Amino acid sequence: MLAARDGATALGFNFYPPSPRYVDFGRAAILGAVAPRNVLKVGVFVDEETDRIVETAHAVGLHVIQLHGDESGHDCEMLAPLRVWKAVRVQEGWDPATLGQYPCEAFLLDTAGESGTWGGTGRPFPWEMARLASRYGKIIIAGGLDGGNVGEAIRIADPWGVDASSRLERAPGVKDPDKLREYLENARKGKDV
Repeated sequence: MLAARDGATALGFNFYPPSPRYVDFGRAAILGAVAPRNVLKVGVFVDEETDRIVETAHAVGLHVIQLHGDESGHDCEMLAPLRVWKAVRVQEGWDPATLGQYPCEAFLLDTAGESGTWGGTGRPFPWEMARLASRYGKIIIAGGLDGGNVGEAIRIADPWGVDASSRLERAPGVKDPDKLREYLENARKGKDV
């Protein structure tokens, strides 16, 4: 809850078991219950069954579903009326027009990793791509963000939001309080530029 106390507007709960950031259903419910009311609880899912996502969202009190796998536009539709953010892996040759196939509230642009990995690369993508993508909806940028570059990323990309994880850790799945504070402080400053 350090992130919420220091100004984060959303907290991610990763429900993908192979991830080092995975949180089980019980722990997510406890953390969700003590999260501040003004902070969005975002559930991160990778190619999960729709019924399981909906069940988890209601039980944990999620505000947003973030789909991070190979989900289709139809998968996004099936989750209505839940708020859906679709994560998209950006790589060389990526066409922002592909976002038009997803009926969702926002898109999280992340750096493509090796085949079979879903985010967490710790590497940025060309942030100018976010400006091109913004014609298709609200854009959240991720991938390699930390306190040293988040302000520049905001200046270049002008995103709706920013998301960071692996570069704010002292070990996989364990946040570093100093890195987290620096990131949040510089993200706030970046919004004011």
